[in-house]
Amino acid sequence: MFIGNLQIDTPVFLAPMAGVTDTAYRILAHRMGCGLVYSEMVSDKGIHFKNQHTLSMLETDKREHPLTLQLFGETPESMAEAAKYVEACGCADIIDINMGCPAPKIVKNHEGAALMLDPQRAFAIMTAVKKAVSLPVTVKMRKGWDDEHINILDMAKLAEMAGMDAIAIHGRTREQFYSGNADWPIISAVKRIVKIPVIGNGDIRTCHDLTTIFAQTHCDAVMIGRAAQGNPWIFHKFSEFLRTGHQPPDPTIQERKMVILEHLDMLLAKKGSYIGPREMRKHATWYTRGLPGGAELRRQFNLAQTRNDFIVILNEMEKYNKDIC
Repeated sequence: MFIGNLQIDTPVFLAPMAGVTDTAYRILAHRMGCGLVYSEMVSDKGIHFKNQHTLSMLETDKREHPLTLQLFGETPESMAEAAKYVEACGCADIIDINMGCPAPKIVKNHEGAALMLDPQRAFAIMTAVKKAVSLPVTVKMRKGWDDEHINILDMAKLAEMAGMDAIAIHGRTREQFYSGNADWPIISAVKRIVKIPVIGNGDIRTCHDLTTIFAQTHCDAVMIGRAAQGNPWIFHKFSEFLRTGHQPPDPTIQERKMVILEHLDMLLAKKGSYIGPREMRKHATWYTRGLPGGAELRRQFNLAQTRNDFIVILNEMEKYNKDIC
């Protein structure tokens, strides 16, 4: 498929997730077969005021491309300014506009999913960003704010009118956050009324889910969020399944251990010996979901402070899981 003039080989994408989809995880996802990765959402205000943490989020690695840099903000002017800065940095292949984040601290500032309640402002932002850059521009939305304000069909038409090169749809309202079931039929309805690529998002965990959402919605690509936490192998599984029709086996314990250590080492290199291990804790707990001894391993991971602490715990993981090593 194409997003603008950018060709994407595999229609399985990594969703933007705050605190998850940093450089280290994006590199792992790409290596596992992910077609396109999204950054954590980046504040337009942070770019405007040259906040050092924000600017550090624009530092990318050639191994994580193609990469979509997701921006959030509330005014057309500030979003256009941020988009120009991102393009000038050369750090991204696509710019995405966040209109789906449900977090209270975001929506109280009329950003993220709150823009679903203000179509005029949303259209102005999309139009301004598209005019400001030559990169492809996409938008990620939810089906609406709540059950009384399901307006994704109108918003999708506005996105197309504004020149968006693709639209990603999370089939839940802001009110739902991540509860209940994703509404795939609404994604199908959007696909029928727009000509730009549509990316389906929500509740895609298995190869059966993958084939079902493509069959039901005819979407052009899918976006994997929570199912990818601690599970970069999902991209290998899905890409191989699409390519061959066969599902590869789950990773062995030794393979898990190697990837966890690689992930940790990338965080250590990027964020240092204090922050790196502490950020790795949540990833390590996700990596051990569903494994024998997982509860005890997660308890230990949450106390880990050094690389050696992680190695000791990973050796314990092998002991718990001898039968699947």
